[in-house]
Amino acid sequence: MNTLKEVVDQFLAWAVILISSVLVLCVLWQVFSRYCLGTPSVATDEIARFMFMWVGLVGAAYAVSLKRHLAIDLLTQKLTGTRKLVSEVVIILMTLLFAGLVMVYGGLGLVQKTLSTQQLSPALGIPMGYIYFAIPFSGIAIIFYSLVDLLNKFTPHSSVNTAG
Repeated sequence: MNTLKEVVDQFLAWAVILISSVLVLCVLWQVFSRYCLGTPSVATDEIARFMFMWVGLVGAAYAVSLKRHLAIDLLTQKLTGTRKLVSEVVIILMTLLFAGLVMVYGGLGLVQKTLSTQQLSPALGIPMGYIYFAIPFSGIAIIFYSLVDLLNKFTPHSSVNTAG
């Protein structure tokens, strides 16, 4: 499991770097074309918006792996022993439920609906279902990381680094 997690970590890390790079290049070109050429690029504006959505969702999934995601753990920090374990397991299960139902199930429904209605992006003409696929994609990654974390809760000598 450790090797698979490392492979997924590396894939998501490079995906975030690539998406961020494209985002920065699009924004730079947008600023240059608007202020230096006098004609703003509509295509790079739209690409930047789509890349911003993808980097946010893929980055959130990667943050779950690193344990750097937003968490309200005031209660969990105060707990010890079995109570702490139960609290952590409940949080993981709630994360799994949200990622599964909202992000994967709901996200795939959104993708399917926009692809079936042939909704296209205004400037590029890209099917919007491909853009919205960021939602179920990151949901699947969050489910994977949550399952790894859950497995580590019950495997005392696991070699998977869950602290980041």
